[in-house]
Amino acid sequence: MTHRFSSSETIKDQVRDHYAQRIQSGTCCGPSSGRCDNSTPTEIALYGAETVAALPQGLTSFGCGNPVALASLRMGEVVLDLGSGGGLDVLLAAQRVGATGYVYGLDMTDEMLSVARRNAGRAGATNVEFLKGDIERIPLPSNTVDVIISNCVINLTPDKALALGEAFRVLKPGGRLAISDIVIDGDLSRFPVTEGQIRAALSWTGCIAGALTIEEYRTLLSDAGFTDSAVTVQHRYTIDDLPSDAPLDLATIPADVLNGLAGCFTSSAITARKPE
Repeated sequence: MTHRFSSSETIKDQVRDHYAQRIQSGTCCGPSSGRCDNSTPTEIALYGAETVAALPQGLTSFGCGNPVALASLRMGEVVLDLGSGGGLDVLLAAQRVGATGYVYGLDMTDEMLSVARRNAGRAGATNVEFLKGDIERIPLPSNTVDVIISNCVINLTPDKALALGEAFRVLKPGGRLAISDIVIDGDLSRFPVTEGQIRAALSWTGCIAGALTIEEYRTLLSDAGFTDSAVTVQHRYTIDDLPSDAPLDLATIPADVLNGLAGCFTSSAITARKPE
């Protein structure tokens, strides 16, 4: 499904520029749920201090969940991280699949890839590779990956149906999808302004405007060919969680609608499987 309030390429350019700046400044992604304050870095809140301590210092998370834990990775598996950013999830996955496994990180932002490769070198990880590309056109052959993970990235892509279809293509039969993403719980059409107005007032780069509803996610997963899909809400955001640096125009949304939106936007865990 594509929410086209800007052209696809314009959205990608905005996302690419935004995250190039974020990786250089070291600040986190959009909705914070209190995780981007000075007291609790995002990566500590999502993964725990002990897990982060085992990685090179300075790794920053731009995510909204812990897809590595969700994936229950096993030794020897081949993993693909869609939108791998600075490489935190790739390095965690590499630890879990071991020397007999392999982890690809895919990102479209040069600055992210540069940081990720540097982090992999600092970690001494030899079973990882970072690829430049678009998750709507994954640069890997079909049926080559055991597990796909992703952390707050699917919401950023304009054509989610194409991205999920590509994920299905590269998974081996029996392969599984385990992603964290921003998801809308409920139907935005119930508000006295249009869904288009709501999304236009929010920000693609802040991980909100492009979010799917739970039902849209389930439908797109099914349409792509996935089975055993589940979307599980893990955290509900408030209006105060919207990013302060994103180009929002919330003044166009009535106060009662903003209050009603509170809790609709969630961090959710999405799992599914490619049939054998």
